[in-house]
Amino acid sequence: MKKAVLLLILFLFLVQTVIAADQMIINSEDWRDVYSTMLFGSIVGTPASFLVSDRHSTIILNSIPKDKSIRAISSDSAPFVIGYESILSNGGYTATEDIYDNVNLQLASELLDITSFIIVDDSYGYNAISVAPYAVISKSFVLFADRTNIKDIDSFLSGRTVDKLLIYGRVDRVVSDTLARYDPEIIDMEGDRFANNVEIVKKYQEIKGAKQTILTNGEFIEKEIMSGAEPVLFIGANNVPDQVRDYIQQSDIDVGVLIGNELVGTATYIRRQVGISVFVKFAQGARSSSSAVSQVEALDMFYLPVYSLNIELDSIRYNRATNQLEVNLRNIEEQAVYFKGTYSLSASDGSRQTVGDIDPIFLDGNELKTVVYDVEPMVDGKIVADVYIIYGESKISMEKVIDLTIDVETVTILDKCDIDLTSLAYDKRKGIFYIGVKNMGDVDCYVDLEILDLLIDGITTSVGADEVMYFKDGQKKDQKVKVKLSEEDIEENDMVTVRSYYGERENSLIKIKQKEFEMKLKGIDFVFYSLLLVIILLIFLILWKKKKKKEKELS
Repeated sequence: MKKAVLLLILFLFLVQTVIAADQMIINSEDWRDVYSTMLFGSIVGTPASFLVSDRHSTIILNSIPKDKSIRAISSDSAPFVIGYESILSNGGYTATEDIYDNVNLQLASELLDITSFIIVDDSYGYNAISVAPYAVISKSFVLFADRTNIKDIDSFLSGRTVDKLLIYGRVDRVVSDTLARYDPEIIDMEGDRFANNVEIVKKYQEIKGAKQTILTNGEFIEKEIMSGAEPVLFIGANNVPDQVRDYIQQSDIDVGVLIGNELVGTATYIRRQVGISVFVKFAQGARSSSSAVSQVEALDMFYLPVYSLNIELDSIRYNRATNQLEVNLRNIEEQAVYFKGTYSLSASDGSRQTVGDIDPIFLDGNELKTVVYDVEPMVDGKIVADVYIIYGESKISMEKVIDLTIDVETVTILDKCDIDLTSLAYDKRKGIFYIGVKNMGDVDCYVDLEILDLLIDGITTSVGADEVMYFKDGQKKDQKVKVKLSEEDIEENDMVTVRSYYGERENSLIKIKQKEFEMKLKGIDFVFYSLLLVIILLIFLILWKKKKKKEKELS
């Protein structure tokens, strides 16, 4: 018993000793390690810096006085440099180096007086950036949790006093289910990162009431972002989502500090339209000057993995046969988006008309979609369109913009394609919806399908088919939509809405039909189980023959 007490005292002493370093440096290529160390430093009040390259391991020392003691945190699997402690010691510093295989949990275990924790999924790095300032001022440590490590997270929390637990943003269902016993607060506005961000800023303001905010896109780590000195508000690449703009206008915030110069255009919009002052922080003093003139260098930024959003206008046509504007939009990334377009048409006689979308439209990854608008008949001659399209990863997070003027192609085409959606069944084993489609007309048709607003892990999600299918006249067959649903998901989606885009031209599916089906599960796959039975019987037969052969040899 006495030995155990002595060991505990020694452990606590060692922990206090390492925390007492004057400076921390994180030596890792993994953003989660960088984030965890920067947050740890802000919570315990120790300045922390991070490496961005192997060369940076010595450059960074030019800004740290030699009388400062340094604690290096190095990744066991992904360090920028090996043996960083010796580099620091050779540079004249009193230094220690801790090499960790799980920086996030191992640093969390050192914060013995922390009883508040925030859970985020590391698939969404911007969520970690969003909660960082609140984590610092509320003395909460951020833990990364997903279905692969939730047992480790639960084991850690079960050994700690947990007064508050916040689950922020989208997480796997197994994470939320496992942590339900801690009675967590949950911030998740249908997976919308901008709406979630506004909610966490409100919680920050309840504690501090800051007049100044950092403006960023949540795609990189930077010292001031991790300091907790101001809340972080997300702005889009070239648009300010409505909920962010509305919050700024209603809040007491009157100064925005933009980190980096990539979002200057959006920040300029905020200054002009929202009315707050905006300052840009884009550089720092040089740490190794080669001349008498004061030098500057770029900010230290550690970039996070991001979801690429990029759609483009493929074509825009006026169809005289139907008096419709046909707009083709192509998603050139794998990440699905939602978009809303406005199209102002100018004809050769000077007339002008505007059409567009009232509700956001889903565009799956790598998909080409045609959106059709009824317009007033237009005279022969040149037609010009002013195109303004906003898009983003969710229905209310429209952060990116297409803004251009383009000539409109004129065509005269009648589309006689007609289809019917006949059935729907879900195969749990394969994770596939089978949707029956029948070509009702006397012309060949192309059909693309999507399932709208499925509840998956409690989040509304739309999914599309992998390919456009070709149907001969009168042909009937199933089209597949792949999506993995848990038992809970199946129970929550008792009705399923299917939307079809179809037409005679594969690249211009100008017709839409939508139908709602009751969720039905696909029956037993007799072919699969028959093959499985045959395989089992063959294995049994082979083993039986080997046994008989062995018995014969022994006799």
